[in-house]
Amino acid sequence: MSPVRRCSRTACGRPAVMTLTYVYADQTAVLGPLATYAEPHAYDLCLEHSERLSAPRGWEVLRLATGPIDPGPSNDDLLALADAVREAGRPVAPTPRSVAEEGAHETRRKGHLRVLTND
Repeated sequence: MSPVRRCSRTACGRPAVMTLTYVYADQTAVLGPLATYAEPHAYDLCLEHSERLSAPRGWEVLRLATGPIDPGPSNDDLLALADAVREAGRPVAPTPRSVAEEGAHETRRKGHLRVLTND
């Protein structure tokens, strides 16, 4: 699943930038900045669909933001990326050899077992 929320309009795959909700009691469609999380009774819209939004006759459209807001990467995203880069750059510690293998060499194998001798 993609972390980017998509436009709720059918056959539109563009990223969502605004959230549309309805206040049925006041006959108002409210268009505001993208909600922090998807809700079942709200519709995420892309830039094109949010600009072309119209409401039914007798309804009012209330636009809470003058334009879509692109938040970009947050500090948490940048810190997570920096931590991942640091982790990937750490050298891998060599696996320690057991005491039985120090100075021992393998003389023969039987299946998954090894016979070690100290000479």
